[in-house]
Amino acid sequence: MRFEPGKYIVAEAGYLIMEVNTIKYNHGRMIVGCNSGFSHLIRPVLYGSYHHIVNLTNPDGKPNCYDICGNICETGDRFAEQREMPEIREGDLLAIENAGPYCYSMGGVYNLRSLPAEALVHQGEPKLVRKGLSNEELVSRILGESLPGEC
Repeated sequence: MRFEPGKYIVAEAGYLIMEVNTIKYNHGRMIVGCNSGFSHLIRPVLYGSYHHIVNLTNPDGKPNCYDICGNICETGDRFAEQREMPEIREGDLLAIENAGPYCYSMGGVYNLRSLPAEALVHQGEPKLVRKGLSNEELVSRILGESLPGEC
């Protein structure tokens, strides 16, 4: 028997953790750029789905409204629009909740972006489950060719 461990079983068990690398003010809006994009979690772009986002490094900051954007050069690469959250600063870590069944199964290597590494936390100890692709592995996968010196 096979089954797909979707939202009902594993959604609440998975988080997408991303780092803020850019903050800018544009046309009256605070724009937050992150080191992740819709190639890691496409649901907000594809379906308009809501995923709660938590500022892990500044949970008690003064609230403000932000557009949380990804690192793909596409207009729609947004995780949230005008989301009220505690103050976000460059270097902060944001966690997108309920991402469990979606990142790897729906993700891709679009725009030369590797899939994120996956970790499991068991009894408070993290364990790497799947590493992200290196630049060489990513290029090889996209080109569909072996790297020089490999069979």
